[in-house]
Amino acid sequence: MAHTKAGGSTQNLRDSNPQYLGVKLFGGQVAQIGSIIIRQRGSKFMPGEGTRKGKDDTIYAIRDGKVLFADKRKRHFDGTTVIRKLVSVV
Repeated sequence: MAHTKAGGSTQNLRDSNPQYLGVKLFGGQVAQIGSIIIRQRGSKFMPGEGTRKGKDDTIYAIRDGKVLFADKRKRHFDGTTVIRKLVSVV
C-alpha cells in the first residue's frame, strides 16, 4: 500500500511580474537625454517638443531640460475633438 495519498494538480500558482507603468518624471523635474518620462500602454500621453515615443509607447527625453505637461486639442477623422496630454522637455 502507498504511504501517501496522490497529490492533485492545481492551476493557480503562477503569477506574472508587475509592469511598473506610470509617470516617472513629473512637471518641473530635470530630465537628461534618454531618461524615461512615462511608461504607458497606448497613447494616453503624446510626445511633444524634446521627446520621442518608443515602440512600447514609452515617452523619453531626447535633450536635457525640464519636463513640461500641457493639454492639446486633437481632432479625429469623424470630426470629434478630444483633449490629450502633451509631454515636452524644454
